[in-house]
Amino acid sequence: MSTTIKSIKFNFIMNFILTVSNFLFPLITFPYVSRILLPEGTGKVAFAISIVSYFAIFASFGVTTYGIRAIAQVRDDKERLSKTVHELLCINIVSMIIVYLALTLAILTVPKFSVEKELFWVASLFILFTILGVEWLYKGLEKYQYITVRTIIFKLISLFLVFIFVRKQEDYIIFAFISIFAIVGSGILNFINSRKLINYKIYHHYEFKKHLKPMFFLFLTSLAIAIYTSLDEGLLGLLSSPEQVGYYNAAVRVKGVLFTLITSLGVVLLPRLSYYVENNMEAEFHEALSKSTNFIIVIAVAIVIFFTLFAKETIFILAGDNYIASIVPLQIIVWALILSAITNILGIQILLPLKKDKQLLFSVLCAATVDVIANFILVPRFAAVGTALAVIAAEFSVLLIQVIILRKYMKILFSGLQLHKIIIALFIAISCALGVTELIEFRSILTTFLLAGSIFFLTYFTILLILKEKFMMYVYNAIFILKVRGTKVSNNR
Repeated sequence: MSTTIKSIKFNFIMNFILTVSNFLFPLITFPYVSRILLPEGTGKVAFAISIVSYFAIFASFGVTTYGIRAIAQVRDDKERLSKTVHELLCINIVSMIIVYLALTLAILTVPKFSVEKELFWVASLFILFTILGVEWLYKGLEKYQYITVRTIIFKLISLFLVFIFVRKQEDYIIFAFISIFAIVGSGILNFINSRKLINYKIYHHYEFKKHLKPMFFLFLTSLAIAIYTSLDEGLLGLLSSPEQVGYYNAAVRVKGVLFTLITSLGVVLLPRLSYYVENNMEAEFHEALSKSTNFIIVIAVAIVIFFTLFAKETIFILAGDNYIASIVPLQIIVWALILSAITNILGIQILLPLKKDKQLLFSVLCAATVDVIANFILVPRFAAVGTALAVIAAEFSVLLIQVIILRKYMKILFSGLQLHKIIIALFIAISCALGVTELIEFRSILTTFLLAGSIFFLTYFTILLILKEKFMMYVYNAIFILKVRGTKVSNNR
């Protein structure tokens, strides 16, 4: 099979564009929706999607991660690729049917579910689209250009649908459908387009059994990760009120967008790193890890500091005055970005490609246990703030365990990190942003936020460039070389 494999740089650019679209969609819609539906309405939708997402994890049965790795390893052989897709998809369809039966029982018997059964049935479309979408096939083949273009189109459609159909507080069910459509609505298109990538013919001797064990471990891993990253809204809804879920959801939306931005490189690296490991390309494996770590630390630290300082402006712009109780949860939960960004490297970029599934499972199971215990202790007393604190405790625990497991890789990961230069740049950027916003009083919160953000990040990256920080020099050289090459080509023509 002849497969055109794009460069990591190209895949990163495509995924970065996709990340920006993921940022713009809630940035445009949530300020409008939060004011129409209010905390109660957004809380109901967040609660339903949070619960259904757990059923979706059972339905996918670990294929979301395992599929990328499995596809990356056989992508050069169309027959093996097709057979692998058939096997994984059949396993998923069986698990999906079982999960829908369980979800039906839950909706009919659990009071908090049955009172909003229409909302839960709409949210359950997430399961169907996730399974049929075979997103793991496209990521395993590194089809990031296709993924980006397709996703942006569906997000644009969803954007218009929100402003057309969500007009009053009772329209939260419509908003839930549009939200699901925006996330995985392209699943049917994926399934149809997959005929260009694989053969849909019957193969003899399907090997389902060889996938079940690694899928099961990664399923447990996904479940444990979901417990300490997504169950919070479900537990908060059960232990508190829809309003508190709405407050927390506003903070989580900001955190989720920022996390996607920070880990955008890691997403495109998983199939490439799996390919390196499979082909014993150790030097390339180590180099990619080092660059990824440098990128994530440089970006994550700056983002966390800025959104901690300007949490009030962020919440008021995105959600409005009704969400003032979201400010403190945001200031707390945003610090989980640094912890989760590092564990993303350790878990997704090292443990998974090296097939250390058991170690990854152990680390996230510990984090899930910490998260559940912390939620039950903190939520009754502190509500949304308690949930944010529980997330920090869980992220710290998984980081600690993974660092111990992968201690021999720490030197490789952080050898190129110039922390002193990052601290100097941060100190100057903070001083400039706070100094300007305190000296000049603006009537508009949006103006304050945009000015502070421009000054902070422009100063930060400029100082890093002046100090010749390693990552910034890599970016500068890449842009400069690309520009020079482009000029030479143009002149030759």
